[in-house]
Amino acid sequence: MLLGETIAVAFQSIRANKLRSALTMLGIIIGVGAVITMVALGSGAQKAVEDQIASLGANTFTIYPGQSFRGGVAQGDRVNLTTDDYLAIKREARLIKEVVPELASNQQVTYGGQNLNTQVLGTTANFLEVLNYTVQYGRPFSDGDDESRQRYVLLGSEVPEQLGQNARAMIGQSLSIRGISFEIIGVLGAKGSQGGWNNPDEQIVIPLQTAQYRVFGSDRIRSMSLQVADNVPLEQGMVDLERVLRREHKIRPGEENDFRVRNRQEILATQQEATRVFTLLLASIAAVSLVVGGIGIMNIMLVSVTERTREIGVRKALGATRGNIMLQFLIEALVLCLTGGILGILFGSGAALLLSKFAQWNTLISPAAVMVAFGFSALIGLFFGIWPAKRAASLDPIQALRYE
Repeated sequence: MLLGETIAVAFQSIRANKLRSALTMLGIIIGVGAVITMVALGSGAQKAVEDQIASLGANTFTIYPGQSFRGGVAQGDRVNLTTDDYLAIKREARLIKEVVPELASNQQVTYGGQNLNTQVLGTTANFLEVLNYTVQYGRPFSDGDDESRQRYVLLGSEVPEQLGQNARAMIGQSLSIRGISFEIIGVLGAKGSQGGWNNPDEQIVIPLQTAQYRVFGSDRIRSMSLQVADNVPLEQGMVDLERVLRREHKIRPGEENDFRVRNRQEILATQQEATRVFTLLLASIAAVSLVVGGIGIMNIMLVSVTERTREIGVRKALGATRGNIMLQFLIEALVLCLTGGILGILFGSGAALLLSKFAQWNTLISPAAVMVAFGFSALIGLFFGIWPAKRAASLDPIQALRYE
């Protein structure tokens, strides 16, 4: 029997039992679809973490206020970072290229007839470059604006929507912070949540000295983001920062720091690794359904061998070899699995797109996952089709012809 005729007979047998063939493929469809969907969810989560890492800026780390310790015991209240610390770092840290201080407080903001309680952030003009912010409309404030304590404000990308306004139309308009009038000079591009409590797209940014002297009346800094000099390892920059701050805070040798240094990129990289492991776990669980689908195919193929015993006997009597019979049943199993694999790819890709669109989940369809799932479905067809094919090929033609 020629190969083409063998394939035609295999397809004819599948078409003769359409419903059974469809139900047999269902396990493969669900298995391949589940693998692709799970990997898409995991890949989307990893991509989101990578975007967060990129949004932090190159070679940056952050310092926060801490507590003073004596002999390993916390002494009194929280120790504050101040603008004097910022100036000391800017003046003395040799390996630090840029310093971005942040004074922050939730304030009542009024625009027209709208009121909004949101975070107001006082910082320097270099925060755009160091922290990878962009200005979508308008312009940023300058160092001169900061030094002259101008009442300028930059809005986070979601603030205009919260106020029910058009972002572009708000440029040049005025809003009030604690009853103080500010001119809106720009709207920032979307930054995205970075895993903390505060969403940077919902904050309002004003110059540092304006915040210190006109709004907050305080020099206490919430945090500082620091960027190390070019070609300087991040760890060396952190050591240089500790040297300056320990001297500024008069911390003796052997005593613990009264401030905290955090490398956010390392934290997010750890989160990314955890996401990768979780993705592999989900994909492995989903792959189990492929194996279950393969068992279903083997079961149906064994039933098919029993039903077609006389047919096998006739084919052998007419000259079909064991190889012809075995190839015919293997092709049937492969066709079922590959067809199920193609439908599973469509099902999984569609599910990932629907989750992204309607559930707002981060998904990223991986071509590698698609190829692996499809290839695995072909291997399932071969593996679970061999036994029924061998059983069909080993039937004695005389006994097969007598089978009722």
